[in-house]
Amino acid sequence: MFTFCWTLLLFIKGAEVREFNLTGCLHKGPGRIYHAITDEEFILECVLPSQQRTHMYNNSFLYKSKMLWFWQQKDGEPPKVISNESTNPTQEGNALWFRPIGINAAGVYICMIREEIPCLSNIIKVQAKNNANCSDNGRNELSLLIEKGHSISCPGIYCYNHLQRSPVTWYKNGIRVMLQEIRPSLKLKDDKIHLLKIYEQDAGIYVCDYVLFDNSIQWTMRRVVRVKIIAQNTVHTPNILAPSGVKTLEVEVGKPLKMECKVYFGFERNFLPMITWYRDNKESKSEPLLQKPTRIHAEEIGGKPFVHVATLTEVTERDLNSNFICFAQNSVGNSTGVLKLKRKKRVLVGLLLGSAFVYHYWIEIVLMYRNYLAKDETIGDCKEFDAFVSYAKQDSFESDSTFLNEEQFALEVLPEVLENKYGYKLCLLERDILPGGAYTDDIVTAIQQSRRAIIILSPRYVNGPSIFELQAAVNCALEDNMIKLILIKYKSFQEPESLPPIVKKALNILPVVTWKSSNSNSPNKRFWKYMRYHMPVKNTTGLGKNSLKFFFQRLFSGYQ
Repeated sequence: MFTFCWTLLLFIKGAEVREFNLTGCLHKGPGRIYHAITDEEFILECVLPSQQRTHMYNNSFLYKSKMLWFWQQKDGEPPKVISNESTNPTQEGNALWFRPIGINAAGVYICMIREEIPCLSNIIKVQAKNNANCSDNGRNELSLLIEKGHSISCPGIYCYNHLQRSPVTWYKNGIRVMLQEIRPSLKLKDDKIHLLKIYEQDAGIYVCDYVLFDNSIQWTMRRVVRVKIIAQNTVHTPNILAPSGVKTLEVEVGKPLKMECKVYFGFERNFLPMITWYRDNKESKSEPLLQKPTRIHAEEIGGKPFVHVATLTEVTERDLNSNFICFAQNSVGNSTGVLKLKRKKRVLVGLLLGSAFVYHYWIEIVLMYRNYLAKDETIGDCKEFDAFVSYAKQDSFESDSTFLNEEQFALEVLPEVLENKYGYKLCLLERDILPGGAYTDDIVTAIQQSRRAIIILSPRYVNGPSIFELQAAVNCALEDNMIKLILIKYKSFQEPESLPPIVKKALNILPVVTWKSSNSNSPNKRFWKYMRYHMPVKNTTGLGKNSLKFFFQRLFSGYQ
């Protein structure tokens, strides 16, 4: 019977506003009475009253199919369904959002959550801001300067000093604000949030609640404060990254051309920077080009680069005699970059074929050069290992003998080929590091004694404790340019948001060698060629009498 009634309610909810009888629910009385101020943002959540709750609302999409809202504007009127399609208020998760709330939004609001809350009613009383008789209504929007200190106050709290009230409870993005050991710079004092040092993550929607007592009546005053984190306005003119200064570009006459201007703008508030291309020659000093406008909002912390494109439908002789100017301007001043066009020289077919050959067989050429011509680069570098190997350690209960996991790959496959076949010396933590020392110190020392750091990436690696070893390897490589990182993509993975910025940057810019299960251990496979390409040059005999001859014999016989 309950399922049938719920299905009926969902059918009714599809209409814009339909009447429905909820008399029994209204007789239970309100869960809370809220006081709101007109023309402000307001949130009403469907959560049972509790003094210990840590979350105000939940924006999960799952609530859409199990949530019902009703509104009774006046006593005696039947409640009306609030549709999913309503634009003010909007239904988001288990809450109603008023953006803003109006004087006519007052009334009784009833919510139902299938299998959670059969019936909950709350009353919203709305007061016009200009009738509040209080000059201290506070601010509902704050812009705080990053790395500085500031406090967030509950708007209008001093308007009710003549009444008894409870302490203020604060929520940020739906989660209760509490003191935490990991954030000593956040304090809760005098009903305010004190931020001794402001971070970019402090931006968000803050809600303050406190209960007012007036004789036998009590109600909850709720205000919303949106906090935006800003930086100091830039003191520099735009930085034109490309074309920087005066650049020359080789082009083909008669072909279309797109010219890109990449400009970095520092942070600015209340100013819209601009970028434009124009032609400068003897005939015209500032002739605009065909270009689409680029929307620029330089209000991101730390600034942001933008790319602006101008198009030549066909390069002409006139274009070869023109200067193309990229002009960028902000509130501080302007900058320019100049692009000159030069006729592209015809390239011999043989040179193109030769370039294509070198490109296609580049790895093989480099490896053969190392074998027969190059000198051992490891002599005298005081390094003990050729490569430190970092991988995710396999839990015993997760082992599966039917598949080659990353630990087996690191301890068995890599040594079999790189050590036994090619004579490299790997550093394996379990094999080559004596137990008993501090884990972090052992890792850093092992990396510092290695010429390369081989990182075997997998979902377990990027989401587990082994990610420390990648961060340590990046830091060591920044300090010692002899250390280089080799990333092996063992399994597909998605970068977690919690990764340190330096690790994210490393994953984006460092070369990656992909291991496929179909690869064998044979050194002739593409994977092992790339591994040898990134490993240090060693065990060569230098330039011998017959080395050059044998080098070209191998090049044109074994790799065609």
